[in-house]
Amino acid sequence: QVQLVESGGGLVQAGGSLRLSCAASGRTFSRYAMGWFRQAPGKEREFVAAITYSGDSTYYADSVKGRFTISRDNAKSTVYLQMNSLKPEDTAVYICAARSIYVTGSYSSRYNYDYWGQGTQVTVSS
Repeated sequence: QVQLVESGGGLVQAGGSLRLSCAASGRTFSRYAMGWFRQAPGKEREFVAAITYSGDSTYYADSVKGRFTISRDNAKSTVYLQMNSLKPEDTAVYICAARSIYVTGSYSSRYNYDYWGQGTQVTVSS
């Protein structure tokens, strides 16, 4: 019952920046915690960042700490991922995910999310 649409992906040189957006349908955005995952060809989908329903807490994969920032605007039903100091290893399809505030368990586990977007490609050249 939740539709997620990502945007903002593209090609960038190493050291550059991109800002991804994920727009959620409906009027219950604040009832969901949000996360960003990424998946490169031949690799498992991996956790990138998450933010609680209130925006009070954020979580990051070690590989992106200090470089990426997740935020949300509940009034706009949108979650963002600001990516700075991009590296070639950041190249992947970035996927937005949502989970109900009633869901328990680690924010970093892809199994704890209920809804997924189609993804947006991020390519970082060396």
